[in-house]
Amino acid sequence: MKPLLLVNENFPAPALKRLRTAGFDVVAVTEDMPGASDRVVLARACALGRWLVTFDRDYGELVFLHDLPSPPAIIYLRQEPIPSDAPAEWLISLMADPDLKPGFFITLASKSTRLRPLPGQA
Repeated sequence: MKPLLLVNENFPAPALKRLRTAGFDVVAVTEDMPGASDRVVLARACALGRWLVTFDRDYGELVFLHDLPSPPAIIYLRQEPIPSDAPAEWLISLMADPDLKPGFFITLASKSTRLRPLPGQA
């Protein structure tokens, strides 16, 4: 079963469209709460039980250093020059892993994936 996603405001529109076409249930900050602070977005992901997808590494600081509650998972996409639909392809590939489970801060780049347990989750 595909996890429910909440994509941050910095997530490219072509990638959002591609994820939805691939059958993912995605809530987009740009559509539901544009301009919301990182803390508000994090709280919304928690309240909705959605995996947070972002290019903003501040979410790691919020959950690891400031001890804010974390959603089921956070996927941090490493910033690098990429086509605007590439993040969707990376996520689709990641989600195809049958061993993938919640409870991690996932750093995802074009050629690497790193998982770090979220506080109190794994």
